[in-house]
Amino acid sequence: MVASGRPGDDLAGDRGEFGRLLAENERYTEAFDRSALTPAPLSGLAIVACMDARLDVAEALGLRTGDAHIIRNAGGIATDDVIRSLIISQQLLGTDEIVVIGHTSCGLLSVDEDALRDRLAAASGRRLDLGFGSFDDLEASVLASVERLRSHPWLRPVPVHGLVFDVATGRLHELA
Repeated sequence: MVASGRPGDDLAGDRGEFGRLLAENERYTEAFDRSALTPAPLSGLAIVACMDARLDVAEALGLRTGDAHIIRNAGGIATDDVIRSLIISQQLLGTDEIVVIGHTSCGLLSVDEDALRDRLAAASGRRLDLGFGSFDDLEASVLASVERLRSHPWLRPVPVHGLVFDVATGRLHELA
């Protein structure tokens, strides 16, 4: 402990934002009461959403810790890794419904992937053939992810829904 006497203050020190996170975790552990939760979500939901900081999935959907598996990536796209996570979620942890959430003003909307790769290659000295999943039509992107999940042979045939979150209003618009 440091002079303030607050647990975790000694963790923050000169470590910037990471230090603040560690100090917050110390405070979090004082009231932690979720040790009885299981890895299986209480609602049976698996949610695929964009990583955008403006989208608080749990708050927007009225969820609490333990209610759903929330899988996030840039764009909320049904990538191979998202599918891998959904297979585990369904086969080992019993989820039986999927929701895909995109959002307005997404950073991947209309990104020039070639220009981004060129910028990264110039900065690193290495060129990689990595796709970023950019798209020109938000609704089409969400619907493509929904269709990929509905038709994937290793995913169980469960309801798959598509939503768009409006970052200006917080409202969800149903697509599928």
